Amino acid sequence: MKITQQSTENTLILSLDGELDASSSVLLDTELTKPEVLNYQKVLINCQRLNYISSAGLGVFISHLQQFQDADVKLIFFNMQEKVHNVFEILGLDALMTIVPSEAEATAI
Repeated sequence: MKITQQSTENTLILSLDGELDASSSVLLDTELTKPEVLNYQKVLINCQRLNYISSAGLGVFISHLQQFQDADVKLIFFNMQEKVHNVFEILGLDALMTIVPSEAEATAI
């Protein structure tokens, strides 16, 4: 799993490349735990190259949801592959998290 970052004044984009499993979820958790993440208005998760997500990977996002909500930071997923999106749907996480098709839609929110 490779995580790359891009940022503007108000938005942080994290691009996930590979498989988000138990071992790589530690990397993602480290990124999302950094105090400066809460200084952004939006954190966008680019899932275009995310091939797989395990329960540990989902757990990282779930564990940070309240923290983002409390800080009034929007967490938005975009470019999600169908098989990854299906996992979110099956678990009902698509109702808890904002998932949009494109980066343009994510930045417009």
